[in-house]
Amino acid sequence: MTAPAPDTLLAELHKAAAAAASAAGKLTDMDVVAPSTLSGWTRGHVLAHIAGISHAMARQLEYAARGETVELYDGGQDGRNNAINAASGHDAATHREDLQAALDRVLKAFDSVAGPEAPGLAGPGSDPSESGAGKSGVTWQTPIAYRGGVVLDGGLALWRELVIHTSDLGTGPGAEAWSRLFCEHLFDFLAARVPPGDKLVLQPLGLPPVTIGSGGRSVVISGMITDIAAWLAGREPSLGSLRASAAADGVDLPTLLPWPSGVPAAQ
Repeated sequence: MTAPAPDTLLAELHKAAAAAASAAGKLTDMDVVAPSTLSGWTRGHVLAHIAGISHAMARQLEYAARGETVELYDGGQDGRNNAINAASGHDAATHREDLQAALDRVLKAFDSVAGPEAPGLAGPGSDPSESGAGKSGVTWQTPIAYRGGVVLDGGLALWRELVIHTSDLGTGPGAEAWSRLFCEHLFDFLAARVPPGDKLVLQPLGLPPVTIGSGGRSVVISGMITDIAAWLAGREPSLGSLRASAAADGVDLPTLLPWPSGVPAAQ
């Protein structure tokens, strides 16, 4: 998977966390019980989820520093859902406090990994002082339980969660404010949503095309890069620029597969 360099990702995490905290800071008690842009979820549900995934990802790194792995959420998907529902009804002040505590915890965990290491350079038996490991001894290639991956995967996941769900609050800019770097990352990560029989040629206006999927039916999706990324992420495109075509004829946008989940359902 193409990914930003660790120092760039770390800066993006801080920027996304600041945006989430700023959005939460503007909400009143009435605001948090109002609907978000996600069907069936209030803004309180969204805030509870952002706090929950931040704590969960911090825990991944904290266990990694001890040479251990732990499931993302206690109780898997059910545990995640129960925690969101339990916290969703908090008042605005409690949401702000909970969110800030979670963001502080997860940024501290990722800041401890910061260093000059490039993804893929650290290996078994390598000296942390030479590989760019942070204060925790964790490198960007240290294994974590999330997706059976490494710390870098956890950082990318947190970036997605913070940026997308801050937009889901519906209190400020939506997907139209997503950066090109973030949109291109979503193209890569969300290629898993392309049905097996399809190949999508993504044509952002004014930018080179990107092909995802390897099926026999080729569909061109053209529009602003943020609209394409929003559609892939299951969100409403903000600028209304999306067009789909196959063999030069206009067609409906393809139906995508579910979002690739890193949380296995509880058995």
